[in-house]
Amino acid sequence: MTSNPGVYKMFDSENNVIYVGKAKNLKKRVSTYFQNSNHSVRIKRMISLIKTVQITITNSEADAFLLENIQIKKFRPKFNILLRDDKSYPYIYVDTQHNFPRLSFYRGKRKKIGKHFGPYSNVYSVREALNTLQKLFKVRQCSDSFFSNRSRPCLQYQIERCSAPCVGLINEKNYKTDIELSMKFLDGKNTEIIKLLIKKMEKASKDLNYEVAATYRDQIESLRHTCEKSSISNESGDVDIISVSIKSGTACIQVFNIRNGVNFGNETFFPDIDEDMAEGTLLSIFIGQYYMSKQIPKEIILNKYTKDKKLLQFILSKKKSSKVLITNNVRGKRQKWVELAEKNTLDSVNTKILSKRNMFNRFQALQELLRLNEIPKKLECFDVSHTFGEETVASCVSFSVEGPQKKDYRRFNIKSTNIGDDYAAMKEALQRHFSKLKKSEMLLPDICFIDGGVGQVNTALKVMEELQISTIQIIGVSKGKDRVAGEETIISNYGKTKLKLEKNSIALHLIQQIRDEAHRFAITGHRKRRDKRKFQSPLEEIPGLGPKRKQILLKHFGGLQGVIAAGEDEIKKIPGINKTLAEAIYYRFHNN
Repeated sequence: MTSNPGVYKMFDSENNVIYVGKAKNLKKRVSTYFQNSNHSVRIKRMISLIKTVQITITNSEADAFLLENIQIKKFRPKFNILLRDDKSYPYIYVDTQHNFPRLSFYRGKRKKIGKHFGPYSNVYSVREALNTLQKLFKVRQCSDSFFSNRSRPCLQYQIERCSAPCVGLINEKNYKTDIELSMKFLDGKNTEIIKLLIKKMEKASKDLNYEVAATYRDQIESLRHTCEKSSISNESGDVDIISVSIKSGTACIQVFNIRNGVNFGNETFFPDIDEDMAEGTLLSIFIGQYYMSKQIPKEIILNKYTKDKKLLQFILSKKKSSKVLITNNVRGKRQKWVELAEKNTLDSVNTKILSKRNMFNRFQALQELLRLNEIPKKLECFDVSHTFGEETVASCVSFSVEGPQKKDYRRFNIKSTNIGDDYAAMKEALQRHFSKLKKSEMLLPDICFIDGGVGQVNTALKVMEELQISTIQIIGVSKGKDRVAGEETIISNYGKTKLKLEKNSIALHLIQQIRDEAHRFAITGHRKRRDKRKFQSPLEEIPGLGPKRKQILLKHFGGLQGVIAAGEDEIKKIPGINKTLAEAIYYRFHNN
């Protein structure tokens, strides 16, 4: 991982962003979560949910500070909401409707009529800017009520920080000139202001008005050192910067979305590619797919040349109904953006390659542990989840040396009538899964892990025997009495062989990873099934009561509570509901 400043996003196993943070040194900051054990309970819980970490490199810590805020607003990560005050970043506000507008600190939604300048990376930047503007242009910053009740100039006038418009010491025209200069300065038009001030300084000097000329000179000097807005927001308009990098057969594409001059972060993609695919070809394919469902900006800047540029411009312009420019040869500030995007992309590729190597090492360790002739190509793991035996769901997850193969994940709503029987549920899931695999002649796993002890292992072995599958090795993963991570027992050879691995064993880490993924996938499916049942209307359970009759019934009685309170004779009177159905409806709610 890089030591540059930037923003890191932490994802859980369902690919939800659970935390966004910034860092001056990404490598040091992120590593503290996993090296330091002196965390609060809340942080420990967050760490336990982390599946992956994605980083975005920035030019400076200030850029990271602003980008972090934007990302928090976008993703609303639950641990950011819990751990920090997620308030909005500050602006400078000008009430343009007032005859003598004030410059003021503002935080919140930009709904007020007037001009908002920012956002600024911190409160101190705004205060420094306001203080400097007072020195440079002497515009007021007092509240409207204070302004309207003055009969003589306040202290700000005496220390030369205000021109005292409240008591008429400056006319409206000259004051508005000062306000316009202030707004130009906040808009970043420093060069234009400096040129104007230089002209005034030269004129004052020619008129031998040296004190005024010295004032202009000081203003010019101050302008060069004040209110530096974050470079992350300096790009104007709607621009997407797309960077591609291919290394060692691994491809990464990053898209930086800049909207109204603000960088709203980046998206990272790792497409599967052929070994001989060129970066320009990959860009063409990606752009064609990405913008089918995304907002199309006015300009797209690429880090590599693509021969389909004209065709893509034509297609996107037609879809957007206005001209879209695609370019890859930029200079100046835009070139710095491209370099930053390339830096992020290359770092992501290196991280992905390192992750693949780590997975390969784990597979190699598993091969040595189980004394296999070759590294296993495919691993599967089964788990069962239920609540007191109800809404039972079994899961099957699949891993290869590339990592989780989510396209091969399967869930099974268990139909067995043996409530709470984990053996029966496991048997049903295994039979359904492997019967289908065998019938379709799909690739069978080399190893099938079962989340359970000797009983579950023997159940799986019997299923393999029934289906006449002899090439799959069945391994049980027993959590033990206290269910402590690292204390698992590995069961094989019909329960005759039991292994207790060291906690730092990378083979054990792989087994834990696939077991935990199967558990997560099972419990997620179980919760969905349980919640669906929870919100299902009791009327759904009544045979013969279809959607139309149900709607008529609810309308007549004003809702479910009215149906429950109704007598059998009342229900019979509803058009389309006969005596038998009326009895079924009544006894559904009054079966006692």
